[in-house]
Amino acid sequence: MEGLSMESLYRRVGTEEQLYGVRRLILDEGNARGAVIYQVSTAGGLDFDVLPDSGLDIGRLRWRGVNVNYMTKNGYDAPSRFLPVPDNFDHTFPGGMMYTCGLLSVGPQCRDEEGDGEFHPLHGRYHGQSARGLSASAEGGVIRVSGTVRETEQWRHNLSLKRVITAPAWGSELLVEDEVTNLTPQPAEYALLYHCNFGWPLLDADATLELPEDRKVTPRSPYAEAGLADQCRCTAPIDGEEERVYFNEVRPSGEDPIARLINRRLRIGAELSWSLDTLPILSQWKCMRSGEYVLALEPSTCYTMGRFAERRHGSMRTLAPFASVRTRVRLRFFEPED
Repeated sequence: MEGLSMESLYRRVGTEEQLYGVRRLILDEGNARGAVIYQVSTAGGLDFDVLPDSGLDIGRLRWRGVNVNYMTKNGYDAPSRFLPVPDNFDHTFPGGMMYTCGLLSVGPQCRDEEGDGEFHPLHGRYHGQSARGLSASAEGGVIRVSGTVRETEQWRHNLSLKRVITAPAWGSELLVEDEVTNLTPQPAEYALLYHCNFGWPLLDADATLELPEDRKVTPRSPYAEAGLADQCRCTAPIDGEEERVYFNEVRPSGEDPIARLINRRLRIGAELSWSLDTLPILSQWKCMRSGEYVLALEPSTCYTMGRFAERRHGSMRTLAPFASVRTRVRLRFFEPED
């Protein structure tokens, strides 16, 4: 189908919207009332929600009608419910295919004791920011959604993240490209993590996880270390199971590294790749607990320790005055070989 000429295509359909496109919706009930969604559909069977009121993150995603991502009990929320105060994260975290963390801190809530004393909520404030300068189109065989998110505070930081999400109209993949800019005359620390959450039915006891072989693995806890031999093994849900977190430092090979989650019973594979030069750490959140059943792969600029601890560890990154850095994360879906 992808090779059809315009003439051949319009002999078969009245509008390309029959096959692919993007449309804007406003949710009208529950905690998400008033939230805007861009629904993207491709002719390759990929359907996903882009959330402009949540930093242009990606919510629910399906391929060929099968759910791929994890959603928490909270589901979608309106941006007014996101409050950067202590202990609020678990009340609003929706899960979704991609939840961006940052831009000042990722990991546990903390107070920057060595810096300005500012409080940083769990995984930062980014997801609670609404994007501006929005654009959504389906032209030239590409579906495109873009906008800008700002994280600012008078007298302190002024960080801008420009995001462009593209998906080939005939394909089964999407690309998230971000540009983070320090809009101040002083150096600025930043942190960025892409929390990509895979859930049932793609995630199941039948699923297999493939990570880059040339990597250094650091378990976050003794419980994670005890399960290191089964780092890539998926199980059925287990009542009361504790979470395990692993930090993977992938050694450069000259190409973007690739991780895959494959379910051959469903004949679905998900492939994640990312820009290793700007996202050197791949965190892995493995939670096989019943009711909280999720496997998250998280390309990141740093570990998930919080701003204060990251600085002490030497893993916080700094942008020079008015300088920028670019990142990319790609998700591709395919039918695995037997």
